[in-house]
Amino acid sequence: MNLAIIAAGEGSRLKAEGVPGSKPLVSIGGVPMIERLISLAAACGIRRYCCIVNEDSADLKEFLLSRKLPLDGRVLVRSTPSSMHSLFALAPMLSDGPFCLATADAVFREAEFRAYLGAAAAHRDSDGVLAITGYIHDEKPLCVQLDDAGWILAFSDSAKGCRWVTGGLYYFSPRIFDCMDEALRSGTMRLRNFLRLLLQRGYRLQSFAFSKIVDVDHVEDIADAEEFLGTELMHDQGGPPPTPPRRPSA
Repeated sequence: MNLAIIAAGEGSRLKAEGVPGSKPLVSIGGVPMIERLISLAAACGIRRYCCIVNEDSADLKEFLLSRKLPLDGRVLVRSTPSSMHSLFALAPMLSDGPFCLATADAVFREAEFRAYLGAAAAHRDSDGVLAITGYIHDEKPLCVQLDDAGWILAFSDSAKGCRWVTGGLYYFSPRIFDCMDEALRSGTMRLRNFLRLLLQRGYRLQSFAFSKIVDVDHVEDIADAEEFLGTELMHDQGGPPPTPPRRPSA
C-alpha cells in the first residue's frame, strides 16, 4: 500500500495568525506534521509515499527532499485549484493498488490509524473507506450520513444535526480514478464534491470512526493537537489508555 499526501494548500489562516512557513512543517510535540504522518505510515507497514506541494512551498519541498525519512517517496511540485485536482495529479503514482490518501494537517492517534488501515484493507467490497470523527471543530466540516452498517449514504455541508464528519484520511481503490475524466469535464471542484460524484455513480464508500482527529488550521488547533497527543504519550508510558475506535452508527 502507498500513502498519498495532499500538501498543496496555502495555509493562509495560520500565516494570518503569525505562523511562518508551510503548514505541513508546523511542529506538533516537536515533530513537523508531515514527518509524523510519514513516520506513522512506515510504522503501519506502508511501503512508500507520494506528496504534492504547491509551487510556493520551497521550504516544504526542500524538507522532503533533504530530510532522512523512514519511507522512500516522490515529491510533485504543482499548484492546483483544489484538493481534488491535487489527488488527480498524483493518480499516475497510485494505479497499482489500494492507497491511503491523507491531508497533511490531520492529527490522529497511531493506534487508531493502524486499526483503520487494517479495517479498510478487509473491506474488499468497498471502493473506499473514509475516516470519520464525532469531534466537530472545523469551520466548514463535511458531514456524513450513514446507514446502520456504516456505509456512507450522503454528504452534507450543513453542520445542523451533524453527528459525524470526515477527518482527512481516505482509503481508496484506484477504481475511483475511472470517474476522474467526468469530474474534470463537469467542472467539479473540491474533493468533497468528487466524493459526492462517486456516490452518485454507485461507488460504495464505508466509514471508520476515530475518537478524534484534529484539523490544524489555526494556532489554537496546534495546542489542541499537542494536548490530544499528550494523552497518547501517557498511554505509551503506562497511563490511561486512549478511547478505542467506535463502530459508526446512523
